[in-house]
Amino acid sequence: MAKKEIKTNKAKNKAVPQKQQIVWAPGMPFRRINYIIMLIGILVLIAGYILLSGGGTDDPTEFSEAIFDTRRMYVGPIVLVLGFLIELFAIMYRPKEKEEKKELL
Repeated sequence: MAKKEIKTNKAKNKAVPQKQQIVWAPGMPFRRINYIIMLIGILVLIAGYILLSGGGTDDPTEFSEAIFDTRRMYVGPIVLVLGFLIELFAIMYRPKEKEEKKELL
C-alpha cells in the first residue's frame, strides 16, 4: 500500500501532494517469483558442480590428464559464476506493484 502525504502551504493554505512512498507490509521478505528464480539459480549451481566433478583415477600412483579438461577448467566455473549471479539477482529483485494498488490512499 502506498501512503500519500499531504503538505499544506502556509501562504496559500492549499494541499500539495508529495511523492508517494511504498510501504512494505511486514511478513514474507520475498515473493513467489523470487523463490522461483532462486530455485533456478540452485539448479544452475548444481549443474556447475556436476561439470566440475570427475577426472580422477582409481590408482593413486597414476596421473590423469583428464583433470585439465575444458569442461572442468572453463565451462564448470563459468556455470558456477552464472548460478551465483542468478542467486544474487533473485535476492535483489523486487517486482513492481500494480498501478491499482499504488493509487489507493
